Amino acid sequence: MFQHRQRTLSFVVLSLISLFMLTACAVPGQKATPPVQQPPTPSVTTPKLRIVAAADLALAFKEIAAQFEEETKIPTEITFGSTGTAAMQIENGAPYDVFAAADVSYIEALNKKGLILPNTQQLYAQGRIGIATLKGSNLGVKTLQALADDPRVKKIAIAEPSHAPYGKAAKQAFEHLNLWNKVESKMVYGQNIQDTLATLKSGNVDAAIISLSIYKPEEVDFTIIDSSWYDPLNQMMAILKGTKQEENSRKFIAYVNGEKGRVVMKKYGFLLPGEF
Repeated sequence: MFQHRQRTLSFVVLSLISLFMLTACAVPGQKATPPVQQPPTPSVTTPKLRIVAAADLALAFKEIAAQFEEETKIPTEITFGSTGTAAMQIENGAPYDVFAAADVSYIEALNKKGLILPNTQQLYAQGRIGIATLKGSNLGVKTLQALADDPRVKKIAIAEPSHAPYGKAAKQAFEHLNLWNKVESKMVYGQNIQDTLATLKSGNVDAAIISLSIYKPEEVDFTIIDSSWYDPLNQMMAILKGTKQEENSRKFIAYVNGEKGRVVMKKYGFLLPGEF
């Protein structure tokens, strides 16, 4: 019993001595120095590839861009609108890298002004137009002649012919059949082909001429128009001279015209290079 108490007392004494020594060694008022942390390594962000594209490409290019980003890790930013408006923006210095036009003439005009990177122009598609009416409207209008003659058709939407190639094609088709004078008073002009479809879906017009590429069978009834009635809608892409992403731009154009891109373009009704 005595030995047990002696051992206990010795342990307590040693513990107190150790505590006293630790306290004596500490410098008054000094805090423990935290470990030095290395600054985080900044991540390298790939700038977005800026693409301006004709409105008829909205569905196809969104799908292609998603695949392209997943496979290449190159982020994209696509602005859709009428080809004429896009060309004007480019002339005014809009900072795009790639221009996908709905008509080769706009690329050729920009090239003459020195705004296209030499030898980067590539055909990628030919578009087609058709008559669209809302699903369930019961109009049953399937010809341009019916659009002109049917008294139920009071308003027809087309894209603005002065700057939208698909609107120009629609007007040419009516003119081919000598119907423009009959339908001109019925016309409602959209800013581009997507805007034209939105006008139809809003119920503000009875019919519209839209591109096959934006037609959704669950939304509208669609009848293709004979392509010999309007100038071919040959569509071309090019890299803009002011780009700082030439390599990535070339990759995107190659992807669109490559095997996977062609599958998507075909899905949305485009004819592809080699087919026209």
